[in-house]
Amino acid sequence: MSIQTHFDKFNKKIYLTSHSDGYKKAKEKDKSIFEEIKSAFKDAGYPVIDTFMQGSFAVNTAINSLDGDFDIDRAVVIDAENAPEDPVAPKKIIKDVLERRNFKDPRIKKPCVTADYKSINLHIDYTVYKKETSFFGGDTYYLAIGKNGSSDKHKEWSESDQKGLIEWIDSADDFAFGATEKRKQLKRLIRYFKRWRDVNFSGEVRKKVFSIGLTVMVKEQYSPNTLSANVDDDLKALKDTVDSILDDGYISAPFGTDDYRVSVQLPKIPNRDIFQHKVEGGHADGSDLNVGTQLRNKLIKLQENLQKAIDETDEVKQCEILNKLFGDDFEVPKKEKQPSSKVASSIKVAGAAPLSTAGASGTSQGA
Repeated sequence: MSIQTHFDKFNKKIYLTSHSDGYKKAKEKDKSIFEEIKSAFKDAGYPVIDTFMQGSFAVNTAINSLDGDFDIDRAVVIDAENAPEDPVAPKKIIKDVLERRNFKDPRIKKPCVTADYKSINLHIDYTVYKKETSFFGGDTYYLAIGKNGSSDKHKEWSESDQKGLIEWIDSADDFAFGATEKRKQLKRLIRYFKRWRDVNFSGEVRKKVFSIGLTVMVKEQYSPNTLSANVDDDLKALKDTVDSILDDGYISAPFGTDDYRVSVQLPKIPNRDIFQHKVEGGHADGSDLNVGTQLRNKLIKLQENLQKAIDETDEVKQCEILNKLFGDDFEVPKKEKQPSSKVASSIKVAGAAPLSTAGASGTSQGA
């Protein structure tokens, strides 16, 4: 059995789709809640004209959570002509709906409305966009930014190309031969990175190693052979991608310090730094030093251990290395028991007699 077979099994275990059994209740809740939001928005005078999934489900890179939680990230789109001047107003309506629907402590955050359901493991984020269609037919989306109590200068409809981001992640245009299979491998690598993050980081740092940040780095650094359609080596592809991430300048040490920040730009509007962190009076580019330093150190350790797995010739030992990196869903096969020298000797002796007898009686040994 090849190491790729074990990666395929691992991917199957962590891969979460909208059709996964455990996701059924979450989908039912989401559908019901969205219908209520549509009705409330219509009553408020800005009917919903579109909706789409965001995040991991939109690009088919979702993984099963280690704690059993399910995340839903949905965009709610209204027409710019009907949108209220205050971008927080529609978010208040969503908050009211979630409060009525048994969510605990729904909160209006700067980019979204977020809440956790009380009786099932469901976390939900709703973002609101207004869509403006130009005379020439192009669509521009603006994200509702602001929280309860935000001053006017901290509230705005901010241009955001979320659909463009989804299309960029999902695109296989740069992959030439075997584009479809290469896109599948890219999605697998993103899932592996997410599970590695979940297993190797803890607490607040894990929350700040954002999935979209990992996704953008992997997408930008994944570099399959353009002259070949062969993509059957996830281990090498993963190691090559880690090498490129560490070499490409995402992580750097500010002048005068031995600690590090990670900085990754969104490839689409608003082109902000994904890892920008809060400071007094606003945000600063790059992560805080703790997040950047831990990410660098753990990526170097990941790089070293992936190389060990590549160099290892024993399949079980390879899986043991990868199990420590990715957790118990990367299963280690049981070692085959070797017969003792005494038993092996008796098997050898026992096997020799029939051959000798067969040859003496003239029976064909090729039968």
